[in-house]
Amino acid sequence: MASMDYWASAPLAREQAALFAPTLDSMIPRDAQVRILDEVLGRVDWVEWEAAYDGKRGQPPIHPRWLAACILYGLSRGIRSSRKLEYQCCCNIEFMWLVEGRQIDHTTIAKFRTRFAKPLKGLFRRVCQIAMSIGLVRLGEVAFDGTRVRANNSRFNTRTAKTLEEKLQALDTLFDQMLAEAEAADEQQSLGGTDDSPTSLPPELADLESRRELVRAALAKARAADEARKSNGTDPEKNPAQVPTTDPDSRVMPNKEGGYAPNYTPTAITDGHAGFIIDADVLSEVNETPALLAGVERIEEMLGERPEKLLTDAGNNSGVVLQTLEEKGVEAYAPVEFSEPQPGNPAYRDDPTQAVPEADWGGLRRNSNGKLAKSCFIYDADQDRYYCPQGKALPYDTTKSDERGGQKVRLYVYRCSECAGCPLAAACLDKRAKRGRTITRDGFEPARDRTAARMASESGRRVYNQRPRIAETPFALVKRAMDVRRFLLRGLEKVKTEWTWAATAFNIGKLVRELARLRAEFARMIAETEG
Repeated sequence: MASMDYWASAPLAREQAALFAPTLDSMIPRDAQVRILDEVLGRVDWVEWEAAYDGKRGQPPIHPRWLAACILYGLSRGIRSSRKLEYQCCCNIEFMWLVEGRQIDHTTIAKFRTRFAKPLKGLFRRVCQIAMSIGLVRLGEVAFDGTRVRANNSRFNTRTAKTLEEKLQALDTLFDQMLAEAEAADEQQSLGGTDDSPTSLPPELADLESRRELVRAALAKARAADEARKSNGTDPEKNPAQVPTTDPDSRVMPNKEGGYAPNYTPTAITDGHAGFIIDADVLSEVNETPALLAGVERIEEMLGERPEKLLTDAGNNSGVVLQTLEEKGVEAYAPVEFSEPQPGNPAYRDDPTQAVPEADWGGLRRNSNGKLAKSCFIYDADQDRYYCPQGKALPYDTTKSDERGGQKVRLYVYRCSECAGCPLAAACLDKRAKRGRTITRDGFEPARDRTAARMASESGRRVYNQRPRIAETPFALVKRAMDVRRFLLRGLEKVKTEWTWAATAFNIGKLVRELARLRAEFARMIAETEG
């Protein structure tokens, strides 16, 4: 067994007074990334943040630079809780050095996190501009995608319109009962000679009234969701919508890992060169398409340039999106099918008035309903009509409107009047069709076909193969390294601010690592030159 003098002795005994005490700065390595983070934040203009403070009254506040540094560095270390950040500021040497020994309480951190939504966006923009100025953001290829992050709402705290109506009725009854008791008590006091005529509700009634307002708001959302389901062909009586009650702004959606729960849909546009997030947003709906075009607009406003190529998945391949991107000079890459037959499809033929040979019918493509797909029909622009695989004409019949991607779209309907007795009728007609097969066309078909041709080329496939790496990596890192799997805040606006904090921390972390790498490389080059 080793003797006591074998073990290394403590460099500084706990009870011993030190003549030359170590400083916080001496405890942090010269090449530590926290130093570069502090340097980056030291070059940020904090005027907009400072303007939110009175500047004259009260105790001197902590400068927003130190609070922002605490939150951003905490996120980079996977620490999000305001209480844990408070502990780190007291006990973690790097945090103590970063905030210069300030002991920041969790209440201050929690309030600061939601107070500066607009200046935070300015910080996000500034970091992206710095990254672009040193060549880390190039806008050659960018990718758009969305993910699911759980809301701060238990999956069991959801209610249907029916249960909310029952709950509201019970609260109304209780409110009326308590109000009657309060009025009786006031009348008794008046008879006793006291001059007490309150002008506001008693605390217990005020609390009950606020609960009724929350239930009313949730009920309105549940009814609206049921109406939306009804318009989409779902019977709300058999399958009613579930509305979250703790965070009513969230929405019950399918989880990535399976099942359903209240979620939000954060989105990001990521630059393909170094993986910086150049736009971030949050939606309280399943489809993230509405955020795409708005994100491209924000990128141009922020960086002064538009992306050259934009990569996205099949959920964002609407004609509205594709044509708008074309008009902006942005090449879109998304899975899109040709609207007309292409070589290899039996329906492809020089003379559309000629029928497809019966031997080739088995190769005709089908849609999701098992019927002949639209790509089996040829459009004749000169005559403004389609031709079916049997060579029969589908002339223009009528125009109707539809909502796609949050926009109203005009659809032109073409109808065949010769379906009776057609040998392909069983494979072509839906059971609900009563007046013949119809094909719809909108004004975006040319844009879809151009995108489909781009995707079918070898260069297009090579470009699009980069989408998973560019688009999905930031979500994986934010969820894994920062532990952003569930939002801490409630309400769409606060959740958007929380997501902006995460995106800003993600970008600053990348910027810090790139600067550290460049400095190390420069130091190595200097050493080789001197050697």
